[in-house]
Parts: sequence; structure tokens; C-alpha cells
Amino acid sequence: MASTNSPSFGMVNPAIFEHLQAKIDEDAQVREELRSILQTLERQGRSTQSILSRAHSTPSSQLQDTIIEADKSILQQVETVGKLGAVASKYPYYKYNGTWTRDMQNASFAIVLCGWLGGLTAEDRETQPGRLLTIEEVGEIIRVPVNLKTEDAFHLTIEEYLHSLISLIEELARLATNSVTLGDYHRPLQISHFVKDLHAGFQILNLKNDSLRRRSDSIKYNVKKIEDVVYDLSLRDLVRREKP
Repeated sequence: MASTNSPSFGMVNPAIFEHLQAKIDEDAQVREELRSILQTLERQGRSTQSILSRAHSTPSSQLQDTIIEADKSILQQVETVGKLGAVASKYPYYKYNGTWTRDMQNASFAIVLCGWLGGLTAEDRETQPGRLLTIEEVGEIIRVPVNLKTEDAFHLTIEEYLHSLISLIEELARLATNSVTLGDYHRPLQISHFVKDLHAGFQILNLKNDSLRRRSDSIKYNVKKIEDVVYDLSLRDLVRREKP
């Protein structure tokens, strides 16, 4: 007869799985809270892009009202990003960052595009179309830190910023063509100089991120599209060469 004091084999404490289920429920709750905020941010982002898309059908000399409206729409996104950061910073950054990185790329893209068009300028300064906002300037506008290395908190990453610059190049390639339709023959030249400078900057980078590296390969094709627009304008003698 077996001893009653012999160890029991095959026995698993159900509390182990109850604890795991509690962790799963907690994780699901956090993701749902983040999802709710991100749905708002995505909706606001679509609204901002809808406003900025008017640049394709509006002469540059008449863009001021569009820029003002886009500025206001971006401020709404900034408020939502603040709510996102407040929730996200309670947890390790890389635990949930995959849920919001695309939305942060889109928010950064809206900011750099609006900045290029002449928006998001301080009240005491004149508008400066054609400028590139740095990652630090984007961070200041969106009110989040950038590229944190020593602190595990919500921030805008270099990769998200670079993705937004590639989106900017794609958008400007479209704008170059549509500007010709509007009879604005100077803007494609401005876009060409700007995008070539950006392309040169990307060539300096040694990109480790696979998706970023793949997207950066498309820059040269957009440069070519813009060059074709400028070349066609030159053949038709619709642009004047700048005097040295």
C-alpha cells in the first residue's frame, strides 16, 4: 500500500493560470484603452490630410486659409497625442509601441507637410514655405520628447520621423505634377531642389530598419518623377533659369 506521505505527481496549482488570466485581462484592458485613443487620433489624422490635400487644387498664393485650418486640425491631434502619451508612459515603451507607431508617423507627416507649405510658424515670424522641420521641431509641436535613449517613456522615434519624410517626398512628387495643372510653374522647381536635398540626406544614412530601408529605396523614383516634370517645363520654355 502506497504511503500517504508520498509526493503527488501531475498536480498543477490552478492559481498559476488564474494569475496568468488576470495578466491577460489587464493587457487586454490596456490595449483597449490605447485603441480608443488611437481611433480618435486616426480620425483626426484623416481630417488633417483632407485639409492639406487642398494644396493639390489650390494655387500657392491662395493657400493661407487652408494652412490656418490645417494648423487648427493638427492642434487637435496634438491634444490626442498627449492623452496617448499619458497612458503609454505607464508601461514599458516597447510593450505597446507597435500599436501607435503608424499613427505617430502619420501625425509627423502632417506636421512636416504643413510646415513645408508654410504653416506652423511662430506668431512673431513670417511664413516660410519650403522649409524642413527637424525632428526636434516636430517634437516641440506635438509636445513629446524625441529619440529617448535613457528613459523608458513615450516619445517620437527617429524611424517614425524618417518615415514621415518619405511620405512627404511622395506627396511633393504629386504636388509637382498638380502644380503644373494649376499653372504654377515655379513650385516644381522649388520641390525639385528640396527633394534632391532630402534624397542626398537619406543617402548618408545607414538604415538598419527593414521597412524604412525598403521605403527609402522609392525616393529615387520620386526624384525622377519630379525631374521629368521640370524637364518638360524646360522643354516648353515655361520656366526661366535663375541668374547666378
